[in-house]
Amino acid sequence: MLIRIVKLHFQEDKIDGFLEFFETVKHKVNEFPGCLGMKLLRDLNDPNIVMTYSHWENERDLAHYRTSETFGEIWPKIKPWFSEKPEAWSVKEHFNGFDLNA
Repeated sequence: MLIRIVKLHFQEDKIDGFLEFFETVKHKVNEFPGCLGMKLLRDLNDPNIVMTYSHWENERDLAHYRTSETFGEIWPKIKPWFSEKPEAWSVKEHFNGFDLNA
């Protein structure tokens, strides 16, 4: 399994528009083949920063999403709303203290 974390910093006057748009597309991403689930997190100190946290079966599934029609409809719409360059990490879980059954 692969974990993908993407940090997005939005212009102050665009964050509400992003959150509204996110509501219309979140299920398309969350239900994309190979996606095992996704969260949207919002920074406590800077409400213009959000992070997506998603689990993927493997790198191939993530790559397929990133070249998909779904991604192609989302990214070009939100990209002009950024105030800083997005940051992204693909990581593997080393320890999970939340999963008491692990």
